[in-house]
Amino acid sequence: MALLDWITPGDGLRLQGEGIEIRPPRPSDFAEWRDLRESSRSFLQPWEPTWPEDDLTRAAWRRRLASYARDIDLGQAYPFLVFRKDDGALTGGITLSNIRRGVAQMGTVGYWCGAPYTRQGLTLAAVRTLSSFAFRSLALHRLEAACIPQNAPSRRLLGLAGFKEEGHAQAYLKINGEWRDHVLFGLVGPPHRVAAREGSLGA
Repeated sequence: MALLDWITPGDGLRLQGEGIEIRPPRPSDFAEWRDLRESSRSFLQPWEPTWPEDDLTRAAWRRRLASYARDIDLGQAYPFLVFRKDDGALTGGITLSNIRRGVAQMGTVGYWCGAPYTRQGLTLAAVRTLSSFAFRSLALHRLEAACIPQNAPSRRLLGLAGFKEEGHAQAYLKINGEWRDHVLFGLVGPPHRVAAREGSLGA
């Protein structure tokens, strides 16, 4: 899938969940994405890698889209933005990344939510929607996720989405400038869903 095909509004990769819709980012999403990230900076930064100085610029957004398109072309990742169905507001983002095929058939789930939209069930709905997409459309067998032990809302969210705590990894990721321990989570898909790829990505 070429870059221009992927970022065209009619590309069809649009997934519906409870009260939300997720789809890949487009150039026209830049201003709303930038504003939400900027207004949520103090809320998000403690749980994320340090933001580059130019992270919220249009040039960085274009590089981000190009990187996303390469990842999708290679089947390595599927990045999405999360929108509330009621009014179409951008509420956050979710990504299925680090997809491994062969004997693994697994990927990693990561997400963020803008400060005004927390504790409304929107990110939980996005995780459930992405999980269904990973198991049904991509025929993955297993999903993984991780969060800092002190991030109680994220731990609870993953539990509600069906993920199980599987262990503790020391200095797992560099978050906000420091190597931080993480709690590891896993979710295995239904056996009958992993035998073969089902339908198109837009199903």
